[in-house]
Amino acid sequence: MSSSVEAHEPGHLPLYLKEIGNHALLTAAEEQALARSFIQGDLQAGHKLVTSNLRFVVKVAYEYRSYGLRMADLIQEGNIGLMKAVQKFDPDKGIRLISYAVWWIRAFIQSYILKSWSLVKLGTTQAQRKLFFALARTRRELERGGNGTPTEVDAAAIARKLNVKASEVREMEQRMGGHDLSLDAPMGGEDATSHLDFLESGHVTQDDEVAERQEADVTRELIAQAMSRLDSRERFIIEQRVMSESPMTLRQLGEHFGFSRERARQLEIRAKEKLKVLLAELMAARDGDTAAA
Repeated sequence: MSSSVEAHEPGHLPLYLKEIGNHALLTAAEEQALARSFIQGDLQAGHKLVTSNLRFVVKVAYEYRSYGLRMADLIQEGNIGLMKAVQKFDPDKGIRLISYAVWWIRAFIQSYILKSWSLVKLGTTQAQRKLFFALARTRRELERGGNGTPTEVDAAAIARKLNVKASEVREMEQRMGGHDLSLDAPMGGEDATSHLDFLESGHVTQDDEVAERQEADVTRELIAQAMSRLDSRERFIIEQRVMSESPMTLRQLGEHFGFSRERARQLEIRAKEKLKVLLAELMAARDGDTAAA
């Protein structure tokens, strides 16, 4: 498996984007068939899985465009993450490849950004890494304000939003200050495009909607896994009291199982707590796999 992005300098990025757009998206059935063939040693199947999803890597890479690094480099790192995901993808899990791969793509891009900014200075702990990637996004959100009017934002406001100390925000801003750049600066090469051309719009794009749906798919998968670890009575309680559009009353739940309303309430609390613990464990395991990459 390989990707052609390394053959393109920043000035040729539009050509690369046009090329990857020529690869048709796969249906779920096609994706599963190719994944199974790849597991059995068919490298061409693996190559098609990669090329059919390259456009999603570009979408994720553009989320990190404000860090001042070449877009071609970010895309290249994301492509490596995609290839890693294809190698580890299990078609029998019941989720789409991109829903699984997005975590690998982000992990490789974020690792590259941290290395480019000097890991010794910026990313020595998980909390610092999280603050590094949340800082700029949070400042933009607060500056836009609730009514769309630009607002000046200080470190204290950002700290409250991120639930960290104001001193930690100021320290991270100082560390990141060495990489400030003009929005009018060209992105390099023959391309006359500037960073200003890629400022985020306040409108929700189709790509954002796709990404949100993919995130929702992953969340649903985690919930399904957690639900499968509950016993039959606990699953019934969660399904009828939490997930149903017309939930049962506690009295109805008690009558169904043959016990009192109070007993039904106690069992509901217990089932919710168990589900919460299972979801936390699954999310921690997923984040651990991403960090290990």
